[in-house]
Amino acid sequence: MPKTADRRPVEEPAVQPVQAPSPVGGRGRRRLADQARAHAFLLGGLICFALFSWYPAIRAVVIAFQKYTPGSSPEWVGTANFTRVWHDPEFTAAWRNTLTFTLLALLIGFAVPFVLALVLNELRHAKAFFRVVVYLPVMIPPVVSALLWKWFYDPGAGLANETLRFLHLPTSNWTNGTDTALISLVIVATWANMGGTVLIYLAALQSVPGELYEAAELDGANLLQRIRHVTVPQTRFVILMLMLLQIIATMQVFTEPFVITGGGPENATVTVLYLIYKYAFLYNDFGGACALSVMLLVLLGAFSAGYLRLTRAEGDA
Repeated sequence: MPKTADRRPVEEPAVQPVQAPSPVGGRGRRRLADQARAHAFLLGGLICFALFSWYPAIRAVVIAFQKYTPGSSPEWVGTANFTRVWHDPEFTAAWRNTLTFTLLALLIGFAVPFVLALVLNELRHAKAFFRVVVYLPVMIPPVVSALLWKWFYDPGAGLANETLRFLHLPTSNWTNGTDTALISLVIVATWANMGGTVLIYLAALQSVPGELYEAAELDGANLLQRIRHVTVPQTRFVILMLMLLQIIATMQVFTEPFVITGGGPENATVTVLYLIYKYAFLYNDFGGACALSVMLLVLLGAFSAGYLRLTRAEGDA
């Protein structure tokens, strides 16, 4: 008889299960490498801040309570540096000039950039050209700008008095007069620094919805009314921010008094920062210089706290 076929089932080869790729594969390693590089760059920045910002600030606070001169060991004197600086006749003049400079800078250097931004916002042609013209003084190094204005204010052959003579107008002492020196420096600082402020104001103005102006025009509002009831309320946050930043910046004015007037005439343009320079590098009194620096730090810290609080409140709104 013929043999029957073997009907036993044929065993199939075992199939090995395919393992899913590990989540920490090539993509995960690249992500970790990117994070490591980012933290390395961040660490470099923190080290630079620690060496060139935080350490000098902490060191200045320590020296403010010491009698310290280069080449000698420091000696702790407590608050003697603050007391000595407080009774210095130049101390009162420096703070008076600094606060006056800040007030004048707010009246002049705060209003002029806002008006220029309004004018630039209304232009229809050559807007980019005038933006460059307005921002150009910011690109000039501060010392170069101060030297140019020093020649401009020269009471003899300076361009300012030559222009007044050409127009048959009375000349001025400008930076050589005790009553005109400080206001002359305010004009220099306003001209040199208003470019960035104008561009910030211009960006804020361009973010105001045009429908608000159209509605105000339909209601019969004139230009001043539109600025008062539409422009200012819509840009009030930017206005307040720039006001606080300008106060902080103008209270640290140094370049213009140092280069143009040297603090004169008769201490009419001595500012707090210029007095700090005199204590450190002319009087060789680093303890007094650091005591003045701590006083200024406390005052500017209060303004900075107000700035941070205002930005946080606006962010939460």
